[in-house]
Amino acid sequence: MSLVQYLPVLLFILIGLLVGVAPQVLGHFLGPNKPDEQKNSPYECGFEAFEDARMQFDVRYYLVAILFILFDLEIAFLFPWAIALKEVGFVGFWSMMIFLGILVVGFAYEWKKGALDWE
Repeated sequence: MSLVQYLPVLLFILIGLLVGVAPQVLGHFLGPNKPDEQKNSPYECGFEAFEDARMQFDVRYYLVAILFILFDLEIAFLFPWAIALKEVGFVGFWSMMIFLGILVVGFAYEWKKGALDWE
């Protein structure tokens, strides 16, 4: 296997790095840097912070975020499956039905446990 076959991948990585890093480097060197007391002061709704910034969040916040990611990924699996439904046939159809059934059971379990209720 020749290294020439990896040239498009290498170019893709280099262009991606260039697009991601170049604006940050340019902004750092060419951007205005005029700090003053007001810019460097802590800001929270117009007044000094009166609590520790490392306060604990309710665990339900993280649970809802994880549920969102889970069901968002479900949709990411459904689009390619729907496009290739004719090619995957009955085996692909029933495999996806089993996958969706497992997700529905998990969703019903979390609903029953009250994980989706926000008080």
